[in-house]
Amino acid sequence: MAERPATDHWTHEAYSTSASFVPELATTILQWFDPDRDDIVLDLGCGDGVLTAKLKESCASVTGVDASANLITAAKKTYGSRAGLSWHVHDCRYLDRWVNFQKEGYTKVFSNAAMHWILRDPTTREPVLKSVFDILRPGGMFVLEMGGKGNVAEVHAALIAAVVHQGIPLGDARKLCPWFFPSEVLMKQMLEQVGFKIQRMELEYRPTKLTREKDGDIEGWVRLMGASFLDGLDSPAKREAVVKEVCEVLKTVISHEEDGSMYLGYVRLRILAMKAA
Repeated sequence: MAERPATDHWTHEAYSTSASFVPELATTILQWFDPDRDDIVLDLGCGDGVLTAKLKESCASVTGVDASANLITAAKKTYGSRAGLSWHVHDCRYLDRWVNFQKEGYTKVFSNAAMHWILRDPTTREPVLKSVFDILRPGGMFVLEMGGKGNVAEVHAALIAAVVHQGIPLGDARKLCPWFFPSEVLMKQMLEQVGFKIQRMELEYRPTKLTREKDGDIEGWVRLMGASFLDGLDSPAKREAVVKEVCEVLKTVISHEEDGSMYLGYVRLRILAMKAA
């Protein structure tokens, strides 16, 4: 969640209401991370710091970086007093411009559910990955989980269609998408191009149950995760029409008849990449 629209839509409350499952479903990538007590870790796109704080339980220090000032403020409020944790607001698309950027400063870089935001802009993909490579010490590890090809395809398609129905040309509607969901092949190529060696990679289809809290469910998800689509419209009425259309179209597609619960088709791409010693 590090690449944002101009308006910071991210708040701890909205994220907890509509996407609390994100850190809860990070068990596999945390196992891949395999922490060491001496590790100095950078968490890219740390959000409100739930996983950052969890990593610190087994590491020497963890630095969380995110583009959302709202989420970093929430992280500081919750975990700010804990030793070995630090928090910074910075757009991770330009990691090499971060005031604290230091080559070979970290033993591991971790990222969960953030790189598909960070890598959205094709012009900054290689520089971001090269910066991650450079910031790692020799023998360092980059462990990430992100949306893979086909992630949330049903809501992605519904959002594009709904925006088009409000008068936005199809090409422009596609450009409003804030995500980059690559295949295994493409990510392997991109990482190897900057020097990484892939140790492990998997693509998992993981239907994910949406929250049932007030202001959550598919409407809350669309308003938070799909905010850049809504920002592309020129009136509140059009934005509300898009939200309504997406929710109505998807209602029977993603709902389970037995209990009314809603699931989105998440596809998770997990990677463990190494920098040569």
